[in-house]
Amino acid sequence: QVQLVESGGGLVQAGGSLRLSCAASGFTFSSYAMSWYRQAPGKERELVAIITSVGTYTNYAESVKGRFSISRDNAKNTLYLQMNSLKLDDTAVYYCYAKAPWSRAYWGQGTQVTVSS
Repeated sequence: QVQLVESGGGLVQAGGSLRLSCAASGFTFSSYAMSWYRQAPGKERELVAIITSVGTYTNYAESVKGRFSISRDNAKNTLYLQMNSLKLDDTAVYYCYAKAPWSRAYWGQGTQVTVSS
């Protein structure tokens, strides 16, 4: 079955960095556009970054542009999110998301990122 397993979250000081990973299985990873979403307490889930199936196009939420970088390794079926210059407002649960035009969407279980002052 389809599995998306996030890892790499944790507690970090403001200004620090984290790298999230999402290990995918059960589907043809290289055919799916992939995204990272996040949800902070009391807020709606929001799109953070998206990358096309072969990684040729990426896009970011304005709030993370210049600080976050999404990438993928199709040989390893893994999605990444490099997060630099972290701010308190980046505190959230981060989710991996997979979608292809012909398929339903898939979500990971999420990984907690907490940025402290």
